[in-house]
Amino acid sequence: MELGKYNTLEILRDTSVGLFLGDDEGNDVLLPNKYVPENFEIGDMLTVFCYLDYDERPVSTTLKPYITRNDFHLLRVAEVNNFGAFMEWGLEKHLLVPFREQRTKMVDGQWYIVYCYLDEKTDRLVASNKLDKFLSNEELTVEDNDEVNILFTRKTDLGWEVIINNLHKGLVYSNEVFKDIAIGDKQIGYIKNIRTDNKIDVSLQPLGHLSLEPVAAKILQKIKDDGGYLGLHDKSDPEDIKMQLQLSKKAFKKGVGTLYRERKIEIREDGLYLL
Repeated sequence: MELGKYNTLEILRDTSVGLFLGDDEGNDVLLPNKYVPENFEIGDMLTVFCYLDYDERPVSTTLKPYITRNDFHLLRVAEVNNFGAFMEWGLEKHLLVPFREQRTKMVDGQWYIVYCYLDEKTDRLVASNKLDKFLSNEELTVEDNDEVNILFTRKTDLGWEVIINNLHKGLVYSNEVFKDIAIGDKQIGYIKNIRTDNKIDVSLQPLGHLSLEPVAAKILQKIKDDGGYLGLHDKSDPEDIKMQLQLSKKAFKKGVGTLYRERKIEIREDGLYLL
């Protein structure tokens, strides 16, 4: 039974305050009445989230928190008091970010990306927005062209800083972003380049020979969605292409070339037609 994570536990007994659930090691935890399913039998298995209640006792819930242990997420500050900032995370008891774990002093009502972890000294779930403490590029687990999960954390002069697979730091260059991005957005990315200092460049589009099929498929689907005609061509303004397809003009032209060679489309002066 792990705090801060989902656990699949057996229903042991029904009491006046709720169900007691247990694991294979003899641990048990209360599922309060308000979370008890309408139909159940002793011995059934339930998947619940375990954390500490207001009295620092383990408790379980069927609610789904926005963030789980060892994960990053964008959360809103519900309250700031003498202990720190308390974040809304989808559960009754808010998640504490102690003052020592705040990169800058947090403000009530503002949003911050935080990392949730188990404090070994107190055995409590807490959060931190000193993100670099929980990321490392010393030993990389990714390679060029890998498909990865990315979380956008900060906009810089060069581009967007991202967290890769909850493990590493990376960068998406501004001139390769063709859609609106906000802090906290999550999506699939692709490892574009790993430099000698282990800094990682990330692309939002598949790379090399892998890029033709997905980009071409995206353009083809857009043509189909628009009734068989798309009013874009090789002389179209890059901003028009970016607005309609979230692609650079270079990627667009490659994709169109693929579709033309495969005889999926006809290219005319006024745009692309489905064959």
